[in-house]
Amino acid sequence: MAEKIQNLKLEDVLGDRFGRYSKYVIQDRAIPDVRDGLKPVQRRILYAMFREGNTFDKNYRKSAKAVGNVIGNYHPHGESSIYDAMVRMGQEWKMREELIMIHGNKGSVDGDPPAAMRYTEAKLAELSNEMLRDINKNTVTFMNNFDDTDVEPTVLPARFPNILVNGSTGISAGYATDIPPHNLSEVIDATLKVIDKPTVGIDELLEIVKGPDFPTGGIIQGKDELKKAYETGKGRIVVRSKVETEDLRGGRKLIAITELPYEVNKANLVKKIDEIRAERKVDGILEVRDETDRQGLRIAVELRKDANVEGIINYLYKRTELQVTYNFNMVAISERAPKLLGLKEILDSYIAHQKEVVYKRSEFDLDRAQKRMHIIEGLMKALSILDDVIRVIRESKNKKNAKENLMEAYHFTDAQAEAIVMLQLYRLTNTDIVELETEHSELDYTINQLNEILADDKKLLGVIKKELRDTKKKYKSDRLTVVEDEIENIELDKHVLIPQEETVLSLTKDGYVKRTSPRSYNASALEEIGMKEDDFLIFTTESHTLQQMLVFTNLGNYLIIPVHEIPEIRWKDHGVHLSSRFNIDSEEMPIFATAIDDFKAPVTVVSTTRGGQIKRSELSLFEAVRIKRPLAYMNLKAGDEVVSLEISETGTEDMLFVTAKGLTLKYPVDSVNPSGLRTQGVRAMNVKPDDEIIFAGLISNEKYLLTVSNRGAVKRTDLSIFDAGARAQVGTMLLKEIKSKPHRLVGAVLFADDINAVIMSESDRSTVRGKSIRVTGKYVNGSFVVDEDAFGEVTDVHFDVISE
Repeated sequence: MAEKIQNLKLEDVLGDRFGRYSKYVIQDRAIPDVRDGLKPVQRRILYAMFREGNTFDKNYRKSAKAVGNVIGNYHPHGESSIYDAMVRMGQEWKMREELIMIHGNKGSVDGDPPAAMRYTEAKLAELSNEMLRDINKNTVTFMNNFDDTDVEPTVLPARFPNILVNGSTGISAGYATDIPPHNLSEVIDATLKVIDKPTVGIDELLEIVKGPDFPTGGIIQGKDELKKAYETGKGRIVVRSKVETEDLRGGRKLIAITELPYEVNKANLVKKIDEIRAERKVDGILEVRDETDRQGLRIAVELRKDANVEGIINYLYKRTELQVTYNFNMVAISERAPKLLGLKEILDSYIAHQKEVVYKRSEFDLDRAQKRMHIIEGLMKALSILDDVIRVIRESKNKKNAKENLMEAYHFTDAQAEAIVMLQLYRLTNTDIVELETEHSELDYTINQLNEILADDKKLLGVIKKELRDTKKKYKSDRLTVVEDEIENIELDKHVLIPQEETVLSLTKDGYVKRTSPRSYNASALEEIGMKEDDFLIFTTESHTLQQMLVFTNLGNYLIIPVHEIPEIRWKDHGVHLSSRFNIDSEEMPIFATAIDDFKAPVTVVSTTRGGQIKRSELSLFEAVRIKRPLAYMNLKAGDEVVSLEISETGTEDMLFVTAKGLTLKYPVDSVNPSGLRTQGVRAMNVKPDDEIIFAGLISNEKYLLTVSNRGAVKRTDLSIFDAGARAQVGTMLLKEIKSKPHRLVGAVLFADDINAVIMSESDRSTVRGKSIRVTGKYVNGSFVVDEDAFGEVTDVHFDVISE
């Protein structure tokens, strides 16, 4: 036989196959049915255990037996997935009402796995009896199992709205579902309300269903979001732990956590809080203990005597899973398709399912009652002519002949004749005749009742209501989760969370940062700072641990470091490199740093590049959440870099620019309009292609400009000789141009009284004091302070303010 090969487009084949796969995953694996709230694997587990008689009123059986039965008959998947699903239905911290009872290690709220299925035992919980009740009365549709050797239910009768009571979670192709668990009593009351008033609004239902009722308790905040979730199926609420404070001896306090948000891992939470204690991210925690025992869950956080309890609780709410957000996404299979459903739609679907279940059950019971009534009527008729019946039977050849003779002589039906010939002699007593009459009367009543239920929709709904009330009465439990109207906005006060400690900050040119205790700093001289031999200090200041350090680099980036997170290191020891905290380029180096209390100060950051660009930005623009990488404050052109950065306090100061060739320009800084961070700025000075800006500084209380040339000449200039110009001009010459061996400026600085200039060449360095250099005017190159030939060409200069 020749093979039939089809030529199909790949995208058509993939689309078709993935569509089939998606349909299977959505309908038959990950998303629950709105009618019974079960995924197929859960339904198969319950039905398989029910079929095997593994019910609540029997002894426990090995879990492996139940799992094997499910695999062999209904669910040909991995045993671990079936066992995990079975165990979850028996974990009281996952299920609001457990459907399976597990005997043995079934895991824990710490995330511990359950014991292997060969060690544990299981049976159906009593509530599962309500899920499966009347399943043998043709109440639900059955379908063939995977190998057509048996049948399985497509849905369970479900005497209560399990989809809301136990909730569900799952992820499939294109869909996900998150339905929280609810209180059984509230859900049944809401169902009764919808039955009595089909047009009921969500506000009335929310007076009954207060919100989710998690098995782990906790506190829900956000009634507005709850209403949105129950209306649309989507919403977000805040779930927080139940926290109490206790007094200990010696004035100490203790935070006791007795309830956790739903599905939060307790062990991970305890570990996280202990890490916060160890790293001193919040001040005042002495010890964290897990005191959970048979009496219930309890995490104890012991605090120092002077600790701010409210501040620490708020920090833990904000930074740990002591408070989480729960996202409603109530997707369920409704009419064989996934749908996002609100509370009213879910209850309507459940009521429609129950109407179908009760109607089919009533039909089944009616048929059985009518058949029994027919038999009873035949027996009663036979007893009324008992002697004739006995005679006919005695004269018959065999049972078959006896039935035929009775049917011919007295018009009994086949079923009645069968019952008569099978009648035992003791049933001929007067007592049994009375019993038949009683049963006939009862059957007559039952048949009338069932006919009324089938004929009258109100009667049918009345049956549903009665059964729901019976279920509620038997299985009701108190609400565990408290619902609060408003979501509390948690503000973390750093003054509460971080101890304010005085410290000294330092930063070197090579990027080593540290904070030092005042004691260590005062025990050493400034120049005794620990750093590499060719490194030098560019920033040091007295600070405290509530401030933030703002570091600017030559590549137009800035870094924010909370001072309390900078390692405390002795003054004589090396600091830690910025690259240990931030991913910075190998050519990137700090050029300026400052310590600030907040970003609301009315100051501006003025940055100038080597190529002649300048920009001014408000400090408030630099505020950012905790960062792990440098953020840009200036968009640089290729090959350009920032050479100067200043903080303008008033925005009205004059600014002085100096180029390598000795050109200078002064103008007010307010000539530069403030701009955003990701801009190139504007032209600061008209710099020639063979020149570059080496210095730009704000003039406040300074009196002099000190410049150092590559030939070792140092020049001190009185600032009064510089005339005001305009932005983007060429500027005026400060030096005397020498054609044969010109001076090129390496560094410059503004100072008031005195300053140290550390002049460096490739092989040597020398220090000169600024006030030792005589003041000169323009067109003078300054005084040589080193032997040009012996010292070598000056490559760099570093300025230190002299503290008297």
